[in-house]
Formats: sequence, structure tokens, C-alpha cells
Amino acid sequence: MDELQKALNVSAGVLAGAEREEALASLQAQIRAWDIALPRVEPLLWHFGLHDFPKTGLTEYWIANELEAGYCAKYLFLFDGQSCPMHLHQVKVETFFIVKGRARMLCSGVAREMGPGETLLVHAGTSHSFTGLGPVLLLEVSMPSRVDDNFFEDTRVPYGGNYRKGASR
Repeated sequence: MDELQKALNVSAGVLAGAEREEALASLQAQIRAWDIALPRVEPLLWHFGLHDFPKTGLTEYWIANELEAGYCAKYLFLFDGQSCPMHLHQVKVETFFIVKGRARMLCSGVAREMGPGETLLVHAGTSHSFTGLGPVLLLEVSMPSRVDDNFFEDTRVPYGGNYRKGASR
């Protein structure tokens, strides 16, 4: 099974039903207002198993996840005040590029407010999270994405690996 299918199968962490449809409609309205296009793929609306999508969640559009070629690209969308929870990857290195909007990026305990055109490199083993300061669209360019290489600080998140103690914060 490919990694996108694994992610789509993690129903405990993904928004569904009427709440999903309402969130998608709001997201699509914002994308139209920005006059940009997103890939024609099934979006993942994560609540990370915490069931509070407006506060802890994000929407991913996987552009490519080429395991053999060694690269991945995703669009990540967050609503105002919405956060991706603190986590790290033991293997994956990521670069985040702000396409539209503003985000507060927290990396190794250092907060940084970022806007369009800015990038942030996050090395493997480095704890990070990010929050929308208004709606924000990020481009993630990284090593391939593997569901089991997500280690969340909040142990209630029901997928990925266990948060590795002693990692960079």
C-alpha cells in the first residue's frame, strides 16, 4: 500500500462527514479568493485524532510522494488559529515555503513569524509545529513522506510513531 493510501486509511485522525464538507467549502472559497489552483487530488483534512479541527488540524494536498526517487511535495493549508501539533520526523528533512498568508513556525523552541516567499528548513529529529495567522498556504518540499515517520509530542495522536524523548526541541 502506498503512503497516501495509508494516510487516507487513518480515519481516526481525519475529518469526515458534514464537518469535512463545511471545512472544504471554506477552504475552497479562500483558494478562489487567492485565485490559485490546487492539485486535483483527494485532500486530507487532519484533526490528528484530537477532534478539534478548528484548533488542531490542517489540510494536505499531496502533489508527489516519490519513495524511490527520494522526494515529496505537498500543499498544507491552515485556517486562522489552526495549528499542526508539535512533532518530529526521525528520517525526513523538510523545507516549508509560505505561498500565501502568514504562519507562526515553531522550530526547536524558537518561534518565527513568516510570510509569502519565506522558507524554513527543518532537519530530521527537530521538533516543529506551525499555526495559521489568518489563512495560510504552505508548500512542503521534503524527503518522501512516510506515515510511521511522524512522532507527535501529544501521545493522544493515534498514528505515526511514539514521540522520541531527547530529540531536538
